[in-house]
This record gives sequence, C-alpha cells and structure tokens, in this order.
Amino acid sequence: MKDLGYLAQDISILHRKYYKDTRKSFATLGLNPTAACVLLTIHEHPAISQNQVAKTLVIDKGLTTREVNKILGLGYLTKTPGTGKTQLLTLTPTGENIVDQVQTIRRNWWQARFDQTGIDANSPLIPAIEAAVTNIIDE
Repeated sequence: MKDLGYLAQDISILHRKYYKDTRKSFATLGLNPTAACVLLTIHEHPAISQNQVAKTLVIDKGLTTREVNKILGLGYLTKTPGTGKTQLLTLTPTGENIVDQVQTIRRNWWQARFDQTGIDANSPLIPAIEAAVTNIIDE
C-alpha cells in the first residue's frame, strides 16, 4: 500500500495541473482559476461574506480580496451591507450567466482526466475526498 503521505503531494499535482490547463479558458471570461473558484463559491452560497469565501476555499484573505475585486471589476459581483462591517457577496445577472461556462471548463477538465485513466465518476474516491474536504471546512 502506498504511504498516505503521498496523497497530499498527488492532490497538489492535480491542483497545479488543473490551474495550468484551465488558465487560458478562464481568461476568455476575464478570470483566472482562483477567481473562477471564488465565483462558483459565491454562486453556491449567495450572500456569503468575503471571510466565508476564504474559509470555504482555504485561501488567505488577501488573495480572496484581490479575486473579489477582480470579479467586481468585471461586473460579475455586487457587495451589499451585512451585519456590522461585513459585506455580502452576490453574483449579478452577468455573473450568473457565466457560471455555466465556468462549470463546463471545470467539468471538462476532470472528465478528460477520468477518461485518460479509466476512473469512473462514481468511484468511491470522490465521496471520500468530499468527506475530507467537508471535515476541513467545518473545523
């Protein structure tokens, strides 16, 4: 059995390859892969705070701020007052309109990896990874 310590390295390799391969496709929408993840997180959790986006994606607050500002500048996002100093993030109709394109880029990349390796989308690996991610986000 392979040492589970290599799992993080393997996931990191997949992450970097995904970013490298999808960068040009996301650029056609004015996004980069990280901004695309932020956009999808806001789509999945309307009226989410910037801090919650950072926590959900496990990225630092500075990177989150830069990506949110980029998405705001594209007209894909609005900020509305929340409680105290909190600003809530919601996609504009234009932002909602590109969600399908962003999801298609992401889905196609993963489908190509699965097709190349023979991994089935119903593999028990997927729920196991989802459970580990949920555990991390809920910490």
